[in-house]
Amino acid sequence: MDQVNLKRLAKELNLAISTVSRALSDSYDISEETKKKVVALAKKLNYQPNPFARSLRNRSSKTIAIILPEIANNYFSVAINGIEEVAQANNYHVLIYITHENLQKEADIVKLLLNGRVDGILMSLSGGPEDTEHLKELQESKVPVVFFDRVSDTIETVKITTNNFESGYLATSHLISRGSKKIAYLTYSGDLSIEQQRMKGYMESVSKCGLLHREEFIVRCNTNSAENYKKIKDIFSDNDRPDGVFASVESLAILAYEVCAELGLRIPQDVKIVGFSNLRTASLLNPALTTITQPAFDMGREAAIALFEALKKPHFKMENQTIVLRSNLIERRSTASN
Repeated sequence: MDQVNLKRLAKELNLAISTVSRALSDSYDISEETKKKVVALAKKLNYQPNPFARSLRNRSSKTIAIILPEIANNYFSVAINGIEEVAQANNYHVLIYITHENLQKEADIVKLLLNGRVDGILMSLSGGPEDTEHLKELQESKVPVVFFDRVSDTIETVKITTNNFESGYLATSHLISRGSKKIAYLTYSGDLSIEQQRMKGYMESVSKCGLLHREEFIVRCNTNSAENYKKIKDIFSDNDRPDGVFASVESLAILAYEVCAELGLRIPQDVKIVGFSNLRTASLLNPALTTITQPAFDMGREAAIALFEALKKPHFKMENQTIVLRSNLIERRSTASN
């Protein structure tokens, strides 16, 4: 089927393309009779206006971009819902880009968006060493950007995050209170500020409770699930294995469950597990997973509200502000006392 565009509408009505365009925009210089004819045919043929073509006329794409490190993490799925609620209320489209934890891909996406494709960007950084050159270029281009969850400390803008240090401390202290004395910390990257804060919370709790800090119990993972599985399995195959696990990412908590099943380790009798997670199915795992649950929907919503505040004020300089929304520990069977 031929694409229904302004050119086709103009051809069928024997009108100039500019006349059709102005009729659809309800321009004052087009007669009511012509407007009715154009609108009637547009509805009949299910014509959908191109938001990017419109941007050439009014310099607004009515579109924002969300740049995410991954989509499998349930946190981001919920955060997108919060963002879309605000975007729809402002009659904006949303484009979603996934970096797959690849810094170069993140930089390529940012450069793609510098051409006016979007009016603003909501962003959660990829893992790995933080290179801010592409972020500085974005800021210099005057495209407003708001960070959420994984934020950049070096770029001045609004950042929506959670109480990562306190959450890391709380998760570890909870494991200790349930009898764990050798606690492994599973993390994707030590370079992100949120990971650094969660690890600091973990280490401070271990130290305050008088437990021995062991570097081999800090398992630094990557995007390769098979490699991560082996790393986790290796520490649990040792005779002096951990009796507790704090996973800073939900996918690593699931891998810990799988490793325990393979090695015949019982949860929570042999190993207690708590993880950052927004999985709705956490309560359905066997046993149900104790979680640090982030207010993902509200974080996405607050990030979008901050972005649209900037979009309403042309040439508005984003204030360097960090908004912290609290996460909660939800206790379930994976950390039950023996």
